[in-house]
Amino acid sequence: MNQVRHVPVMLQRCLDLLAPALADPGAVVVDCTLGLGGHSEALLSTFPAARLVALDRDQEALRLSGERLAPFGDRATLVHAVYDELPEVLARLGIPRVQGVLFDLGVSSMQLDEAERGFAYAQDAPLDMRMDQSSGVSAAEVLNTYPPGELVRILRAYGEEKQAKRIVSAVVREREKEPFSHSARLVELIRDALPQAAKRTGGNPAKRTFQALRIEVNGELSVLEQAIPAAVGSLAVGGRIAVLSYHSLEDRLVKQVLAAGAANTAPPGLPVVPERYQPRLRLLTRGAELPTEEEIAENRRAAPARLRGAERIREDAL
Repeated sequence: MNQVRHVPVMLQRCLDLLAPALADPGAVVVDCTLGLGGHSEALLSTFPAARLVALDRDQEALRLSGERLAPFGDRATLVHAVYDELPEVLARLGIPRVQGVLFDLGVSSMQLDEAERGFAYAQDAPLDMRMDQSSGVSAAEVLNTYPPGELVRILRAYGEEKQAKRIVSAVVREREKEPFSHSARLVELIRDALPQAAKRTGGNPAKRTFQALRIEVNGELSVLEQAIPAAVGSLAVGGRIAVLSYHSLEDRLVKQVLAAGAANTAPPGLPVVPERYQPRLRLLTRGAELPTEEEIAENRRAAPARLRGAERIREDAL
């Protein structure tokens, strides 16, 4: 993977969103999804007074980013962890509150570009899809062992796949002949299972199934459900969070957490709203911000990105 070619998504906008919170000496910013380290490198370069804590569950990403961020010395602390473990990581490092948090969700460029990881449907590879290859079940195990009803649920819930039943029927029939091991066979099966009309729209017909398997294998949505509230909880007053998501399921979850934090929770009719009902967050984006056409032209992986940000404006009520 050529690191120079890797273009972080919506980089300048993320830096602008976080900037007001990261100017003071001693500010701590957390990159919850280190990947190849593009956002982290920019954060360290742009905010010379800030310290970075970066998390990733992928050992290879940590190794590559470690080389990239080595010039910043002890300003960068890299941790092997999933992002819902943020509170434990900060406690271990003795950091009570942070000034900035960045999430760049989805699959990193490195994982997509390394064929043997099995994330990309465009090339034949083992059906693995684990972001942390040291633990958990692979996509092949999910396909070969889950009951049909559970596979249908996963494809519908995580892939928003309308043809889930057709695809699963074909998978169950084929796995009895021979277990699935590689992506090309699955892609071919999906193409054959779908009606003509379903193949005419929306790019590669395997895209939704691969997304669903990846989310299931890595527990992405359940992890995110824990992680966003935990990240908001770790912010100091005046601290800011920026979240890049790449499909509607992630974006909906992020939107719900940030909107709840920005809401007044007082019972209706109170003449004065007590402190404990006041909003904890101020939204920094109107809805979700989208990448510009220029950015998409430069980096096609930016196309589905949605960016949301918020600022912590008061402590939680006791």
